[in-house]
Formats: sequence, C-alpha cells, structure tokens
Amino acid sequence: MNLLQSPAVRVGLSISIATGLYGVSFGALSVTSGLDFWQTMALSLLLFSGGSQFAFIGVVAGGGSGVAAMGAATLLGMRNGIYGMQINALLQPRGLLRFAAAHVTIDESTATSTGQTDPLEQKRGFWTAGLGIFILWNVFTAVGALAGSALGDPKQWGLDGAAVAAFLGLLWPRLKGREPVAIAVVCALATVLAVPFVPAGVPILVAAVVAAAIGWFSHGRSDEGLEPDVDPYADHPHTHPQGDAT
Repeated sequence: MNLLQSPAVRVGLSISIATGLYGVSFGALSVTSGLDFWQTMALSLLLFSGGSQFAFIGVVAGGGSGVAAMGAATLLGMRNGIYGMQINALLQPRGLLRFAAAHVTIDESTATSTGQTDPLEQKRGFWTAGLGIFILWNVFTAVGALAGSALGDPKQWGLDGAAVAAFLGLLWPRLKGREPVAIAVVCALATVLAVPFVPAGVPILVAAVVAAAIGWFSHGRSDEGLEPDVDPYADHPHTHPQGDAT
C-alpha cells in the first residue's frame, strides 16, 4: 500500500506542516526574550512541547528565574505523561522505540493516533505526526531563532509581550464549555492580583494552584452527587487535534 494513501499518514503530514511552521514564532520570540540560538534549539529538541516552551520563555521574558520558568513549563507538560500512558497501552512500543515514542507523544500525535480505528493506522498516524512535527518544529525554530537574532531589541518591535500573546493563542482553543472558561477567568484574575506582590514567573504558579484547588473542590462536589457544568471532552483532550508544541 502506498503510504500516502493512508488516511492517518495524510492527516499526520498535514498536521506536521501546520504545527511545524509555528516553530518560527517560538524561535524568534525565544531569542528576543533573552535566550541565545543554542539555548533555543535545546528547548525545542529536548523539551519539545509547544505550550511548555512558550510558558518557559514567557517567564524568562518577564524577568522570572530559571526555577520559575521550569515550574511553569513542567505544569503544562504534565498532560503529556497522561497521553504517554494511553499511547503505551495502545501501540505497545518495544525496546528503544519506547523512548522515541515518549519523546514525540504530544497533543497532535496522540490525537492523530486515537482518531483511527485500525491498529496499523493508529501506529502510522502516531509516528507520522510525531516525527513530522519534531523535524519541522526544530527546523523552523532554527529559522525563527536566526531571524529573531537579527531583530535586536524586542521592545523596538513590540515583541516584549509577544511570548505571552502566543501562549494565550495556544491556550484559548482548548477552552471548551463554560466551566473551563470560568476557571480561566478566575486564574487570570489571581495572576493579575499576584503580579505586584511576587517575583516574576511566580504568578503563573499561583494560577496553577488556584486551578488545582477549583478542580479539587469541583471533583468533591461531583462525588457528593451534585452535577457541575462539565465539558464532555474534558477527560479526553486528545480527541481534539490542537496546536501544542508543541
């Protein structure tokens, strides 16, 4: 069978191109936020999670410490561990493939795989999207980093707040239903209130604690028989192919 006739391969390739091109934004914003070319490439090659990468440079651009930046990136990357358990059960990779599969388990590769019913198509979709995005994301990160280095001071171009804007652009499509939007609003308010009183980078951690507390109490209320306003896709975010970067 010609692989280009495979539905999963076609979906994986289209998602790879669309998501990979967005790496230009990350590369440019990263170097204008204070990281050099090789630090930017290390984030894309080793971290390889779009939302976590934008969170990291957003904290750095705001003057936050490395610890705060890593904390924000880790909080956003935890979902990939949940995806990994599902992919491990679904595809059952063996040997060194398990390490490769873990590294390219992101929103898009998980969505492409789980969107198929045939086991062979599930594997094709996962590897096409995972490897395709990994290659293109890093190629275009390098392009963006080289372009960003030529821009000079980010404030001259209005780029000092662009990392935050790009991160919000990744976040907004994930807010499905009234409850997630309400939680986002409360967390945003907590962040704004915390900014004058805590070091840069810490407000996003405050927002994460607030979100966790809301989730805890909401879950407890549900256990008591009350029905909260729940997004029907909240337990399965991978069913929506979304941009992560990654």
